[in-house]
Amino acid sequence: MLKVDLRNKYKTLRKALSTTQVDDLSMSIANQLLKLPIWEYSFYHIFLAIEEQKEVNTEYILNILSGKDKHIIISKSDFETGLMTNFLLTDNTVIKKNSYNIPEPVDGIDISNDKIDVVFIPLLAFDKKGNRVGYGKGFYDRFLTHCKPETIKIGLSFFEAETEINDVFESDVRLDYCVTADLVYRF
Repeated sequence: MLKVDLRNKYKTLRKALSTTQVDDLSMSIANQLLKLPIWEYSFYHIFLAIEEQKEVNTEYILNILSGKDKHIIISKSDFETGLMTNFLLTDNTVIKKNSYNIPEPVDGIDISNDKIDVVFIPLLAFDKKGNRVGYGKGFYDRFLTHCKPETIKIGLSFFEAETEINDVFESDVRLDYCVTADLVYRF
């Protein structure tokens, strides 16, 4: 399928999920993450869910990271440059929603991309080769190309893999894993 068709399909499927389903599936995804060999690292980048888009609720993952005393990194998107700035999440971090309803830090302690060991990535769909479809702005592809090559890229999805995304670009960054409520895909 083409990315545009996948975006439409999965936005519709996510809209149909109840709040309870989103929370239950999100908790299952967080529990699946515990099976991955990723917990010896220090710096973990995570997105804060856009509730209005019924994204995976990352609160459960944040609790795991906090419980393991990990450095948690969140980002702020610049829609003029298409780049994300990364900040350390602390007890003092002020979070506000931007005009796209993305919860973001107002400011904080800058963290460079080359410090990040693991990235949890939002997506709408993914395929069996590790390609992903996001909202189409390219923020994560640009961000991931500036991370160190060994940074572990983990997609989070309510739904299982598509067979193939037909219009993958050379600039698209593949996932290392994608985690659903029932399965862990390794690419």
